[in-house]
Order: sequence, then structure tokens, then C-alpha cells
Amino acid sequence: MMKLFYAAALLLAISCNVNVQQQEQQPQQYQELPDPRPVDEATWAAVTPGSHAGFGSADIRYEKRNAPDPASLKASWNTRAWKGEKIHTQFLIYTTDALEAVSIEKSDLKDDQGNSIPASAVNTGFVRYVMTDELNKDGSGCGHRKPEDFDSSLVADAIDIIPAINIAARTTQPVWLSVAVPANTPAGTYKGQVTVMMGEKKDPAKLAYEITVGERTLPQPENWDFHLDLWQSPYAIARVYNVAPWSEEHFAAMKPYMQMLAKAGQKVITTSIIYDPWNSQTEDIYGDMVKWTKKKDGSWNFDYTVFDKWVSFMQDMGVTKQVACYSMIPWNLKFYYFDEAAGRDTFIVAKPGTPEYDNHWRPMLADFSSHLKEKGWFDITCIAMDERPMEAMQSAIKLIRSVDKDLKVSLAGNYHKELVNDIFDYCVASGQEFTAEERKWRAEKGWPTTYYTCCTEGFPNTFTFSPPAESAWLGWHAAAKDYSGYLRWAYNCWVKAPLQDSRFRSWAAGDTYLVYPGPRSSIRFERLVEGIQAYEKIRMLKAEGKGAEVEKILAEFNLDALKTRKAGEMVTAANDMLNGI
Repeated sequence: MMKLFYAAALLLAISCNVNVQQQEQQPQQYQELPDPRPVDEATWAAVTPGSHAGFGSADIRYEKRNAPDPASLKASWNTRAWKGEKIHTQFLIYTTDALEAVSIEKSDLKDDQGNSIPASAVNTGFVRYVMTDELNKDGSGCGHRKPEDFDSSLVADAIDIIPAINIAARTTQPVWLSVAVPANTPAGTYKGQVTVMMGEKKDPAKLAYEITVGERTLPQPENWDFHLDLWQSPYAIARVYNVAPWSEEHFAAMKPYMQMLAKAGQKVITTSIIYDPWNSQTEDIYGDMVKWTKKKDGSWNFDYTVFDKWVSFMQDMGVTKQVACYSMIPWNLKFYYFDEAAGRDTFIVAKPGTPEYDNHWRPMLADFSSHLKEKGWFDITCIAMDERPMEAMQSAIKLIRSVDKDLKVSLAGNYHKELVNDIFDYCVASGQEFTAEERKWRAEKGWPTTYYTCCTEGFPNTFTFSPPAESAWLGWHAAAKDYSGYLRWAYNCWVKAPLQDSRFRSWAAGDTYLVYPGPRSSIRFERLVEGIQAYEKIRMLKAEGKGAEVEKILAEFNLDALKTRKAGEMVTAANDMLNGI
């Protein structure tokens, strides 16, 4: 049965491939896969016939096939926000009758002094369903997997960009509601509503809500301190949009995705300075943004055309702090280049610390350093490695320092005390920690000290089946541990049919991407940004001298707490306390 679902996903993905111009004119429509799980008839038996709407929770992935408990929903929503903050919730449409062309109308929010938050600051999106799976029996999400070996189901995640949707009978349709409070909004309580238009034959449903805006102002994302590093895949976008890599059409397709990423506070540009640094682990291989050519006389030529275009493009999108160049230590230790004498592409296999390795990399490092200085990028560039052994890292760092002592290095991998003084941007796996002294002096030097999650951690994580609040929890944990940010290896490393099926051949579903083609955001991505906003609030409150109050809230955010408490309960309580300071 699961094989049929997967085949259907591939066919649907092919049918959804439209060119960029068509996509800009009309958001692509697509069909979700059928849910393999049975309907709980008792849930619909408790629903009064007809169509209904009510506010739910951003912490719940509501089931499409089953009706929500009406008693769990509310007719209104009340929340608090800082100026400049983006807040969100979900409301549900659930119906025993089929509905056509359901749409949402938004109002301005107004206070009793005549001030307003314009409707343009309010966004609604129908939440769409994607196929997911589950963790391994050992509690992790790593390792090769076959769909038939795991319990698969449809889960709510993507936030659609279509203006209207048809809703089948006996269906629950969540809607994501977000409000970006303008930074110049006067403090006060603002009231507004959303109206669910259910077609010509149904009366609209009105849902009222209010936002109490405080006196404090959250900075714009480009001014956030949080060091967000979500790796980008230009190659996945080229495949899904069916455009030539690095063509004008490719850059046009990438633009809204990278603008969305910049608005989340992204700090790092992901580049690949060799071909296939991750041994083809993703659906789309990372190409070489730097072309290596060994000339007939044995000298080297390096073509930075693609690298320069990509870095410049990302800076234009608003990502300007850092450039990460992967990798001097690829997972297969293969180094590809064009051999001019042989007239073909070839490769060598070389281990760090060997003469072959040093001879291959020394000319490139020298030339690359000169090029970066000419472009004005040297000070923001890191030679980046990912989960490499300490001995290999030490050999690579030794070589780098012998060529240019000021060329920075970054690593996402295990904690090694021996490397703490040598790595500028050091990101350790969840559950590993720097000492308090190491975090302190690295912060004083302005060196990013972060953590990451991947397939290894069952929780907290950002799989499509992970509780949504775990994405927000990550920011709180970073604040609690005095990390300067968070890394996730995949912003958009899409699987074959990402809109319909988030499962992948190697890791738990959703491990490879946070946003969907469209571009469509997701519950996971929105909640991740929520946690980053909390981190920024905490930073500002500490600067005001509120550190003692803040630390009491943060004391709960350790990994062991999630063994006995739900992330949603922790984040909700912490947000309430933070907004009350």
C-alpha cells in the first residue's frame, strides 16, 4: 500500500512542475495523498451536522480525517506581543458537508484610541497535509529506511499560498493565522476578526481575536543576534523548477525562498567549493561552485564564476554575515577536477595529513584567499567541515594556517576540547556542551558557538511528525545554554515529491527540508522563528537588567525535561512569563 502512495506522489510531483513565470502568475495547485489510517467515526458522531470554525492551538497537528473535539476549540483568541514581533495560531474549519472555494477575509485590528494594525500585516494560509513516518525502534531517525517498514500517516505541516480551497465532507481543515505587528504600533489592545467564507450556500463564520501590544520593540530580523544557519540547496530548486542551474530563471526561482530565509534571521551562506561534499546523500547532489582545472603544465586554475554569483545573490537577499565553504574533508575523501592533459573530469582520493592531500589543497587555498580578499569577503568566510574526526580536522587546520593564518574555520560536529581554540564557528551536536568558561571567552571574541540537531535526536527535532512546539523549544534551549544560535543541515533539500511525501530513503520524514515548493512555509519553520524571537527577547531583557527573572524561566529548558514534559506546555508557560516581565 505504501509503495502505491509513493508512486502516486511521484506522478503528482511531475504534474506540479511549472515554470517560474507560471508559478508567479498563479500558485500551483496540488493534490494530497490519501490518508492510510482509518477514520475515527466517533469524532464525527459528536459533531452537529454542518460547517463549523473555531480557534485551536499552534501546538497540535490536527488530523484531516477526524473531527476535532468541539470543546477544545474557542470562539476567540487573545494574545500578547511586542512591537515588531510576528505571532501566530491556528483556527479550524471542520464540516460534515462538502464546501467549495472556501476563502478567508481579514480585517484591520483597531484599538480604542483610533490606532490600527492593518489587514496587510495579517496572513492566513490553509495548512496542507504531507505523508510522514516515525522514528526507528531505537528512538533515532537515522539509517536507510523503506516506507513499508514504518507506520506512515498524513500530517499537517505546509502552509499554502492559494486564496481558496475546496473542503471535502467530513474533513478538518486547519488555517494558519499570523500577524506581523508593525514596529511603530502604539502600545494597546487591538481587536480584529477573520471571516471564513464558506461558499454561496453557507453563512460565513466570524472569528474575533485581540492582541495586546506592549511597550518593547523587537528588532528587525537582520539585526537579530541569533546565529541561524540553515543550509541552502540551490540544486534542489533547479530540479523542482526544471531550470538550468545558475541561469536567470534559476535565480528568479530562488529569490522568494532566500528572502523568506533572510526574514528568519539567517546569517550564513552555504557554498560548495568542491563537487559532492556529502557523498550524494541528498536527492540533489551539491555541485562545485568553484571549478578546478589542472593545466597541462601541472599548475592549477580556479574558476569562481558560480561562487561569486551565488554569494553576491545571497547578500542581495539579505544574508551577509558569513560564508561557509564546504568542504576540505568530504565524506568520501574524493576531490574532483578537470584534467586538461587528459581532457576529462577525474578525481583523487586523499586523506588529510598526507602529501597528496596537502599538494592538492595548498594551491587552491592560496588562490582562494587572494580571491576572497579581492572581493572583500575574506573576513566573513569560513572553510567549513561537517561531522569530521578530530585528527582529520587538526590536519586540515594545520594546512590552512600554513597558507593563511587568518583564514577562518567552522565545524558542525562533536565537541573536542582540543579544537575549541582553533575553530571560529563551532557548532556541536545536541546534548554536547562547551564549558561555561569556553562559551564566555568565545562570546567575548565574537566567535559563534552553536548547536545542531539532525537525524540522531528523536527529540527535540523538526521532523514532520515532531510536535510543532519542539521547533520553538530549540531557541529557548539555545538561550538557556548560552549558545549563540542553532544549525540545521537542510532548509530545502527536497525529496522527490516534497509537497506530498516528506519521507526519504535515509532519514526520518522531514529531516531534509523545512519549507516547501511555492514557496510555502511550514508549521515547523514558523515555530522555529518563534523560538528565535524568544531568544532575542531574552537577550534584550537581560540587557535591561532582568537577567535573574529570565534565568528562572530558562532553568526548565534542558533536554531531560522533554522526557517528562511536553514542549508545548513548556513554551506556552515560558512565553506567558516572558511577556509578563
